[in-house]
Amino acid sequence: MTLTAKDKLIIALDVPTMEQMKYLVTTLGERVNFYKVGMELYYTLGDDVVSWLRQQEKNIFLDLKLHDIPNTVREGVRSLSAKGVDLITIHSSGGRKMMEAAVEGAKQHEEKYGKRPKILAVTVLTSFDENGWKETGRSNAIEDDVRRLSELAQEAGVDGVVASAKEAKMIRNLCGDDFEIVTPGIRPIWAAAQDQARIVTPAEALRCGATGLVIGRPVTQAKNPVEAVDKIIKEIKEQGQ
Repeated sequence: MTLTAKDKLIIALDVPTMEQMKYLVTTLGERVNFYKVGMELYYTLGDDVVSWLRQQEKNIFLDLKLHDIPNTVREGVRSLSAKGVDLITIHSSGGRKMMEAAVEGAKQHEEKYGKRPKILAVTVLTSFDENGWKETGRSNAIEDDVRRLSELAQEAGVDGVVASAKEAKMIRNLCGDDFEIVTPGIRPIWAAAQDQARIVTPAEALRCGATGLVIGRPVTQAKNPVEAVDKIIKEIKEQGQ
């Protein structure tokens, strides 16, 4: 089945309250099927957010970026899998054993209940530019580290990665057609970059092989979120994606 632009659109629910979250999801209605729940919302409201989104029959990307010793991440993923989410993030920099443990935790849930979320490994956050990356002690260019971490994630059995769309084409060529590539830092042509450094437009990201486009503030902070989503989908279609 060929996925449409709407199917690939993931709106980031970077809002602080249940009321704001409900308003946004209700307002967008059937225009959006997939939502990202990050640290701000989950740490404030916990499982209530996930439960409500499930009641609305929405797909859920739980973006908590787990990073700890392998056993802790295994058990964390196993617990989060029980909440009925579709995607869970871990940090690829946790290494092969940690990523393998995360996949094992998801599979343990699948053995009992017949379904598991996909595990995505975060490569390099899209807020980094080359100068900021080197300040953390890295000597390689961002693209080189993304390549290495993506390959390691695939070897560890992870379903895909979170990476800038600037590296998506390289990852697609390296990891093949079945590897998930979810790209944050997506900014429509008409939106400001804000605190993102390695940004790409929605249509460019899809052309590079992205399977999911995470878009937050251009929609959540828009005066008219419905108009913003419609403009994004129109922009993608006009550019042939």
